[in-house]
Order: sequence, then C-alpha cells, then structure tokens
Amino acid sequence: MQREEKQLELTLEALISQVADLKNSLVSFIYKLENEYDRLTWPSVLDSFALLSGQLNTLNKVLKHEKTPLLRNQVIIPLVLSPDRDEEIMRQTEGRVPVFSHEVVPDHLRTKPDPEVEEQEKQLITDAARISPDGAQKQIQSLNKMCSNLLEKISKEERESESGGLRQNKQTFNPTDTNALVAAVAFGKGLSNRRPPGSGGSVQSGQPGAGAIIAGASGMQQVPMSSAPAQQQPMLAGVQIAQAGQPGKMPSGIKTNIKSASMHPYQR
Repeated sequence: MQREEKQLELTLEALISQVADLKNSLVSFIYKLENEYDRLTWPSVLDSFALLSGQLNTLNKVLKHEKTPLLRNQVIIPLVLSPDRDEEIMRQTEGRVPVFSHEVVPDHLRTKPDPEVEEQEKQLITDAARISPDGAQKQIQSLNKMCSNLLEKISKEERESESGGLRQNKQTFNPTDTNALVAAVAFGKGLSNRRPPGSGGSVQSGQPGAGAIIAGASGMQQVPMSSAPAQQQPMLAGVQIAQAGQPGKMPSGIKTNIKSASMHPYQR
C-alpha cells in the first residue's frame, strides 16, 4: 500500500507540474490575444499553438505511461463542505474558488461531462461508425479539394492586390524633368540666348557662300527668306549669286530686295 501511495503521489506531482506549465502557456497566449492583438503576427500565433500542442502531448504521455496508476480507479470524496471563505482553497486555486460548498462541489469534482454534452458525443460517435471506409475517403478527398480551391483563390487575390498596389505606386514621370520643363516655360530657365542661323543680319563663317559677299559692303542687309536655310543664297545688288559646292541645284526664283546704306558700295 505504501508503494502504491508513493507512486500515486509522484504521478500527481508530475501531472500538477505539467498542468501548471500548460496553464502558464494558456495565460500568456490569452494575454497576447487581449492586449497585443494589433501587433500580433500569424507566426507568433502558430508558435503559441505549437507550444500548447507539445505540452498536451507530454501530458498525455505521462497519463499513458506504464508506471502511472489508473486514476479512473481513484475516487475523490469531499470531507469538509463549508459555505465560509477558505483562504487555503483561495491560494491553491489562485482566487478562482473562494468557498468549497455544496454549490461548487458537483462542478469541480465532476468526472463526466454534462448529460447534454455526453448525449451529443454519443450521437457523433454513432454517426462516425455508420460511415464506410470508402465513403470516409471520398469525404476526405472532397474536403481536401475544397481546401485547395479556397487556398488557390486566396493566393490569387493576394497576388492581384499586390500587383494592383505596385501599379498604383509606380511613378510614371520624372520629377526633375517636369520641374525643368515648368521652369523653362514659366521663367525661361535653361534656354539658350543664341539666335538661330538666318534670323539675323550677320552671316556665320561656316555658312556656304559666305565668301561671296564683297568686302566693304557692311551697309547691305540681307533679309531672310521663308524657304529652308539650305536653299537661301546670297544676293548682291538684286543679282543672285550661286553657292559653291552645290552643283545641279536650281537657283531660287525668289528675289530679295537689298537696302543700301548711306554710302554706295561701288562708290570710290
């Protein structure tokens, strides 16, 4: 008897230790759900579930161990029932059970579930026994197919939402170029002050036919024509001078009036 009592005592101590660890894990997980739900991540929830699952498996191993006595053969009988407040029970239950009276004993010392729950459990067991192995396999395959389709839809929606967010956030213009264009149109910033060829009275040295203008005719003004710059040819005293280096081109039929200066260019 002493050996069995000692073994039962050790088993109860191991069970109390395992249940205490499980209780602490549950308290921590409930605290996270109630106070840290705004920053709680799914991997953290999975870690909490994995911890609880491991502790439950350890508790089941202790109960199924060969050295563990059959606890179902042990009967718990309350020796003292009192409606008064019991500080020792308060300490052991961490304030959850203030008194050990006739009202709370049936709930705390219950070894079977409620009659309604027990009836529902029996009905589920009976329904499960009626299903044949082939029918159960078909139901499992149907459930797996539904889960796969649901996961595929969820993944597709996530990809579409991510691609839509990328399209919305993608920049379609260059802010530097836009600011430079606005500054150029509004304030003329960055524009060149150089006049284009043919818009003024001076002739560039690199222009073809520039050497055909007679020296000393500084008072002569050449008026630009409406044709392309490549077709402009210098005029002297109403006479058209053909440009060198352009063989085979027809001379332009447009004549340009030359305004003479105060001194005639041919006056000696």
